[in-house]
Amino acid sequence: MAIWESIRTLIKGRDIANIKSINDSLIASLAATADKTAELASLSPINESIPTASLVIEHIVPRGKGLEFRWWHSKLTRAASRHQGYLRTDLCAPIKGSQLKWYSILHFDSPENLNRWLKSQERDKLIESGRKIFKTYQFKSFSTGLEGWFSHQTGSEQFGLGPPAWKQNLAVILALYPVVMLQGLLFSELGIMQDWHPASSMLVNNLITSSILTWIVMPFVTRLMNFWLQPAHQPMPPKTNLLGTAIIASSLGLALVLFNVM
Repeated sequence: MAIWESIRTLIKGRDIANIKSINDSLIASLAATADKTAELASLSPINESIPTASLVIEHIVPRGKGLEFRWWHSKLTRAASRHQGYLRTDLCAPIKGSQLKWYSILHFDSPENLNRWLKSQERDKLIESGRKIFKTYQFKSFSTGLEGWFSHQTGSEQFGLGPPAWKQNLAVILALYPVVMLQGLLFSELGIMQDWHPASSMLVNNLITSSILTWIVMPFVTRLMNFWLQPAHQPMPPKTNLLGTAIIASSLGLALVLFNVM
């Protein structure tokens, strides 16, 4: 205030001699204000990086039920907002002329808090009440491409946030190795596809192998190793981790010995 009073006095009295001193004081005051603003900005939590976990959910809503779906979805969002770690939800309406697919993107501050909401009884009740509005729904939160064999399934949901990639890889090898070996030995013994072109026989072999893995072997392996194939974010005792790894390694070693003597 003193600076502005001096400026007004200067203008009225046209005291040219004081122009330089007042100008210097004004510049110093503005510089101090700028420094204070920069200091506050550096303390702002906006600059901090916040880890998040997001999930894309797809709903197929029949024509004419869009408004009802919006009302139900807002109710679901309000319930989620009361849970720890909730950040926001983005809702994307279907594009005109396309299938009636609505997409919502759910954001939490961590995989743990997101998973708690997904498995909460409150959410289960809301999803059940919404089934009369939408035809189907599904969501995925995948990172390695193998989670389809490891995700816990409840209805049409797929809970991602699966085991670490190295565990998924070892489990797939444990299932794949004996299947490929037994299939090759059996086809060789029976003379199946022996005179086929390699490209044709490889395609058929892959179709058979992947089908056996998906519907027979991998469900068995994941159930057997469920204690070890836990989500990556979930703490696991070192002994349990070591036990699961030892089971995988010893099983592969035993299979190798057996196939070498066959």
